[in-house]
Amino acid sequence: MTLRLFLDSADPNDWEAWLPSGLFFGITTNPSLLRKAGQPCDSDHLRQLSRRALELGAQELHLQAWGSSTAELVRCGTALHAIAPDRIVVKVPVTSTGAAAAKQLISSAIPVTFTACYEAPQVLIAAALEARYIAPYLGRISDLGRDGHAELITMQRCLDGVGSSVRLLVASLRQASDLSRLAAAGMTTFTMSPAIAAGLFASEATDAAAAQFEQDAIA
Repeated sequence: MTLRLFLDSADPNDWEAWLPSGLFFGITTNPSLLRKAGQPCDSDHLRQLSRRALELGAQELHLQAWGSSTAELVRCGTALHAIAPDRIVVKVPVTSTGAAAAKQLISSAIPVTFTACYEAPQVLIAAALEARYIAPYLGRISDLGRDGHAELITMQRCLDGVGSSVRLLVASLRQASDLSRLAAAGMTTFTMSPAIAAGLFASEATDAAAAQFEQDAIA
């Protein structure tokens, strides 16, 4: 699988700052990120936001469905996907209700990302239902006193072991070095905050070398 990086933000200012860089395949959002960015979580507003994200070059936009029942999740997910059927992936939590909704969405050719993954066996739900992605929360798993890196490596091995094409969409990154550590273990898909994106470029040695090049060029 080729590398895919996503920007984890619902703030159009972040999109405008980062999407032109070409680093990011797309954007991941959820109701909590929308609230943080001061963006309403309703279909009409998400339609406007989606238009802006796609104009800026997002190849995929992950929008989270909401609802307390399977029927509500399916109805919401179907409406979200209809905003841009070739570019929007619908997110649902990896709960029994979410799985039932995912089954219906996937049977209607709507791509699904399972979210809020905390346990290795949950990736097998995504594999069995042929979801496109499942997003484990690295930092939050570690916050529970567990070895988040080791557990994500186990998740990836589970998917590889059953020959699944589901992508492990690593979320809740806490530092840029998380990417390189997990990429070395075979993971290819990550979503990150703008702060982590900036951290990819944080190297005093690189900055000093670049400044020296500029100085030598005009000497």
